[in-house]
Amino acid sequence: MKQAFQKLTAMAALVVAFLSCSKNKDFNDGISEPTINKVVFSAAGDSSAIVAKLNEFRLFAGDPLNTAPGATTGRREVNWDGVPANFTNNNNFPLDFFGSSDANLGNGRKRGLILNGNTTFRVDSTDFSEIDASYPAQFEAFSKKKLFTYIGNNVTQVTFKVPDTQTDAFVKGFAVIFSDVDVANLSTIEYFDGNKSLGVFKIAQASQGFSFLGVGFPDEKVTRVKITSGNGLLATGVKDVSDGGIKDLVVMDDFLYSEPLPLQ
Repeated sequence: MKQAFQKLTAMAALVVAFLSCSKNKDFNDGISEPTINKVVFSAAGDSSAIVAKLNEFRLFAGDPLNTAPGATTGRREVNWDGVPANFTNNNNFPLDFFGSSDANLGNGRKRGLILNGNTTFRVDSTDFSEIDASYPAQFEAFSKKKLFTYIGNNVTQVTFKVPDTQTDAFVKGFAVIFSDVDVANLSTIEYFDGNKSLGVFKIAQASQGFSFLGVGFPDEKVTRVKITSGNGLLATGVKDVSDGGIKDLVVMDDFLYSEPLPLQ
């Protein structure tokens, strides 16, 4: 009886060890699920330092650059520079500005990009100097001359529609250019397929420079993206950590992503 109990105990220990090993996660590359096939494009520095990885991501996302609805291949890009004056330098940028299906609006508004939030977004052509005069020394636009941020929150969430429709969509890859990432491990992009996280990826540091991150998923559908920009909010009198403040203030420029395709 004692011998049988010892054998049973040994078998239980082996089962526990196996289950423990099967639950281990590899966080070395910033993603929580090592079995997911992904391609990471990351670079930081001045504008010339990120161009190579930016173009590599463009090749992954696909050619051509689509400028009208109806595509099934290729990619989309948003650089904010075509946003009109009535939605620039104020806090009233519409959530669906680049995801409209209104027949009265031009194709430039029909890129399948939807912002999700409960406060306001801002497109700015002054490096946010109208919020605080110190900000132009911190932030620079990659594609001149407008930048983008979420006012009241440092977490921006993006979903997708088939361009010119209200049909939910997915992409195979998504990328962002950030301006002025000072502190390691604060700024990230997390990718989702529905409620399933495909991984959290850290943004490389580039104080008063540019950081580029794009991740492609050949075998997955990206339906939502969560972007964390630093750990502070732009406001009058709030200084960046590199200007004597206590928070890393980070803003965004270009968004790039593969053509949004309908969920099936």
